[in-house]
Amino acid sequence: MTRATLLENGLVIDGTGADGWLGDVLLADGLIAAIGQNLRNQLPASIGPDDITVVDCTGLAITPGFIDVHTHDDAIVLRHPDMLPKVSQGITTVIAGNCGISLLPLVVEKPEPPLNLLGNDSFQFDTVEGYETALAEARPAVNVAVLIGHTTLRFACMGDLSRAASADELDAMCALLAQCMQGGAAGMSSGLFYEPAFAAPAEEVVRLAKVVARYGGVYSTHLRDEMASIIEALHEAGETAFSAGVPLIVSHHKCAGTANWGRTLETLPVIEAMARRQPVAMDVYPYVAGSTVLREDLVDGVIDVLVSWSTPHPEMTGRTLVSIAAEWGIDQKAACRRLQPGGACYFQMHEDDVKRVIAHPLSMIGSDGLPHDQHPHPRLWGAFPRVLARYWREQKLFSLETAVYKMTGLSARNFRLHQRGQLQVGWHADVVVLDPARVRDVASYENPIALSVGIEKVFVNGALAYVGDGLITARAGRLLKRHAPQP
Repeated sequence: MTRATLLENGLVIDGTGADGWLGDVLLADGLIAAIGQNLRNQLPASIGPDDITVVDCTGLAITPGFIDVHTHDDAIVLRHPDMLPKVSQGITTVIAGNCGISLLPLVVEKPEPPLNLLGNDSFQFDTVEGYETALAEARPAVNVAVLIGHTTLRFACMGDLSRAASADELDAMCALLAQCMQGGAAGMSSGLFYEPAFAAPAEEVVRLAKVVARYGGVYSTHLRDEMASIIEALHEAGETAFSAGVPLIVSHHKCAGTANWGRTLETLPVIEAMARRQPVAMDVYPYVAGSTVLREDLVDGVIDVLVSWSTPHPEMTGRTLVSIAAEWGIDQKAACRRLQPGGACYFQMHEDDVKRVIAHPLSMIGSDGLPHDQHPHPRLWGAFPRVLARYWREQKLFSLETAVYKMTGLSARNFRLHQRGQLQVGWHADVVVLDPARVRDVASYENPIALSVGIEKVFVNGALAYVGDGLITARAGRLLKRHAPQP
């Protein structure tokens, strides 16, 4: 007989944005076997009464598993496969390889910035197949889809990254990217904001994006500029994707720096105009601070900067740059240089801009957490419950169904994840049971490592992966390969 789980008497929110309704969801053999009412009396013949676990979901919501569309989890899923920071939020799938930074295809002992955002261990995988094998051995608690980083391709095929790729180097990058797309990669990401990719002209990225288009993938980009030149950077991204014929994802859309606060009133209409001629989406995290490597150009003496890690001065982790500079008797830029290599949280956005982007119909939710930071941004542990608590329940920016859609169905559609992101019979059983009245984030900038509350149960591929007391019960994640026609 088939072992099954019946989630009974819950608010069923299917991930399409449609209104929720009271009912049951039956999970069996890793799939959603049935959805309806009074399913206990309508069990398939293959499921006996002694082969079913019944979970009373009265007062709770049953939703698809959340999809974190913006992560840097490429390596952490192998080193710490329980993935507690993610599965405890209800996340069942992570999209890795964002911002041009991916673990593959590159073999190198000591990664240079910004690749070290994935940790300082060696990069060991030059193919998707090799990564898939390692992932199967690690058995992570979440599913993983991978983007191939443009910056990683440059490191793999070029010596001097302060210039455009030569014709031969670009040919090599295209061949390597095609190999990864054949192996099932979801697409390509770029991080033109970072120095190792900043010298790449749009033509270089277009050529690579055309490879992605041939395999039905997507193109995700950390824009070349999110400050003064953000409009120009958006147009560059739109033209790149349009020329290549590939869907565009604008990463962690923001208007950074105090001089740019309020400019989402300009940027969102630009994105809407692009979306009228080509497939466009964006992701966003629900905080006013970003997090990346320590960079002197991001230190302006106005915004707060919180150090998340420092190789030469680990004792300064968790402290503000202004306090460190005062202790050392130097200015903040000098302190930044002394702390490098390192990472930091930059309080560079305005809450009004964050709210506009989160509420926008084209936006999905991504954490952009950096799991290797000693003192991580709280988004690593709390981004998804924070959207539900702060922006749905407290501020009422949208309905619960819309919030779930932004975390599930919309994300799966944009990243072409086959039969995931919705509660549909026959689809994969990635499912969350949560308490809408209680769900909230607990992680803070002061204490960033903290379990959220209100996430009661998480199922990944039908297996109970997490229960709300912090217990990981099973690890059933797998590599999710791109589901699109071969060229």
